[in-house]
Amino acid sequence: MIVQHYKDMLGAKSVIREISEWSAARGREIGYENVFDYSLGNPSVPCPPQFTAACRDLLDNTDPVALHGYTPTLTLPEVRAAVAESLDRRFGMDYTAAHIFMTTGAAGALAHALRCVGAPGQNVVTFAPFFPEYKPYVEGAGLTLRVAPPRVEDFQIDFAALDALLDEDTAAVLINSPNNPSGVAYSAATLTRLAEVLTAASRRYGHHIFLISDEPYREIAFGGVEIPYPARFYADTLTCYSFSKSLSVPGERIGYVAANPHCEGADLIVPMCGQISRGTGHNCPSGLFQLAVARCLDLTSDLSVYETNMELIYAELKRLGFTVNKPDGTFYIFPKALEADANAFCRKAMQYDLALVPGDSFGCPGYFRMAYCIGTEKVRRSFPALEKFVQEQYGRG
Repeated sequence: MIVQHYKDMLGAKSVIREISEWSAARGREIGYENVFDYSLGNPSVPCPPQFTAACRDLLDNTDPVALHGYTPTLTLPEVRAAVAESLDRRFGMDYTAAHIFMTTGAAGALAHALRCVGAPGQNVVTFAPFFPEYKPYVEGAGLTLRVAPPRVEDFQIDFAALDALLDEDTAAVLINSPNNPSGVAYSAATLTRLAEVLTAASRRYGHHIFLISDEPYREIAFGGVEIPYPARFYADTLTCYSFSKSLSVPGERIGYVAANPHCEGADLIVPMCGQISRGTGHNCPSGLFQLAVARCLDLTSDLSVYETNMELIYAELKRLGFTVNKPDGTFYIFPKALEADANAFCRKAMQYDLALVPGDSFGCPGYFRMAYCIGTEKVRRSFPALEKFVQEQYGRG
């Protein structure tokens, strides 16, 4: 008998994917260059040439049986050591290889982190706006996702709302900084306060409440400002990372979990991840790509186009009268729609060949997301369509 739970999920397709599919279909009608597709967060710049060179060198000069074989259950020790050294040098931490577990991207990292610290029946708290896939990730681990409402004036944390959601069954708090969809990063002041709240709640409820920090956009930071590293603020932190955005290699599905060396059970987290892999099917991420990223830990793609696009779009949105927070990083911006129903707003935008994503599935109705990981020339060409849209539909501009 097929499982009803997953059958039911067929009727709840990703809104982002549906709009992306509409964009592709519309592009076949009028030419995709004429569809202003701000739907999908897919990196638009090539990976660094050094990554390609590393892959070629490994393929040419490594024993193919070893290179393409299963990696150790706990993943390649030399890669784990290299990741630990890089994090320690960059963020003033004291990781060793014993605290790093390589994974199939950030999704694989989250799958392991959630199961390390959460038992079925417990809850995980996150903050709107949030990546919609958190819900199936959390529920797939047998946990319940609790969502704190957004603090829309700056998209920092509403601590009164957080306090109301924490209880004796809270296993972890899940954050994403810089954030998809808002582009806002949590400030040092926010992270300091969050650490204080979680420390007090852990003491109150008699168990460690972990912080799971989802950081695939860490390297896409604007204005020359380094994004604060949450694990420096709170000992019980599991950091989940993906090289998908920093190196523009989303299809390679390579990332890691980093357990703060001072967290509860720090020396157990990686061995536990090895056991979790057995039950989740996230076993042995590609040895080729583990080794390749280990050679590129201090590199990124040329990410400057995202800041260029952000500045252009932010200025245009402000000119047209939108309420919007300026992103600190990522390749997303999250303006307030010009009517209360963001779904209706985004449907109207389609009439002007603009693909925008309503904020409801991010837990923030009334807002919409633009993923500006597209060419700058196309960003500029989208502005007349955007202006015509808001003039004709809302009398703005």
